[in-house]
Amino acid sequence: MKKVLVRLASLLFPNRVVKFAFNQLSNPQVRKLRGHEVAVLEKSTKETLAFKTHSIQCYRWGDGAERVLLVHGWEGQAGNFSDFIAPLLSKGYTVYAFDAPSHGYSSRGNTNLFEFTELVGLMIQKYRVTKLISHSFGGVAVTYALYENRDLSLKKYVLLTVPDKFSQRIDDVCEQIGITPKVKAKLIQHIGNQTQLDLTTTNVSFFVKNINVDHALIIHDKNDKVIPIERSKNVHHQWANSEFQEITDTGHFRILRTPAVVDRTINFLITTASNTNC
Repeated sequence: MKKVLVRLASLLFPNRVVKFAFNQLSNPQVRKLRGHEVAVLEKSTKETLAFKTHSIQCYRWGDGAERVLLVHGWEGQAGNFSDFIAPLLSKGYTVYAFDAPSHGYSSRGNTNLFEFTELVGLMIQKYRVTKLISHSFGGVAVTYALYENRDLSLKKYVLLTVPDKFSQRIDDVCEQIGITPKVKAKLIQHIGNQTQLDLTTTNVSFFVKNINVDHALIIHDKNDKVIPIERSKNVHHQWANSEFQEITDTGHFRILRTPAVVDRTINFLITTASNTNC
């Protein structure tokens, strides 16, 4: 019923629907954390960081010689990585994470991909990390941050699913809420005017050709219903320094809580070399 009403409104009030859709893209709806995830966050050392109009909640676990940064996805938060913390600490890592603007325990308010991206670049510099793990949309923010800041580099980078084209995110939102093709075209134009970017080239598969990452690993469930596996595969095919692992039975979110995925990720981070798989 909601999609039918949105389609009707698209015909009668297209400009209002554009504003509604843009608001959907700018105000993440964050899922509630599980008890275990909250408990892991409580064990961290916390600090807040002023960033634009936001107060960003930052976390640190351990004091190992190796440093790794965890970057959650859109509508996610740092606590989603809770199953990774103890295994990383056991391997001698200091683990850093944060809640993006209007995510988790950071302050609420309108935000967007580009704020997320800028913050990721600042976090890589702030914590001087050379290894990173991202989930979902976090991979867009990381690769774009590295593309925009060519002085930043990573030795190892694991992407637990990754979208490709930002335009696909718009397609997904429009399909989800029932926006017509004509209003979608207006929305794309509105986003372009707001960001001064050509959304047709805002693609991870484009960014990865020009970023400084020694070795990357992309892991994606073939039955992921949020981000189709073909999007990750396209990123891999355009990224000479990447490996790809197709998995099953984790979906889009349980991948973060699957022991085999945690083990594969950490083994990749601690090895000194990697072989590229197709």
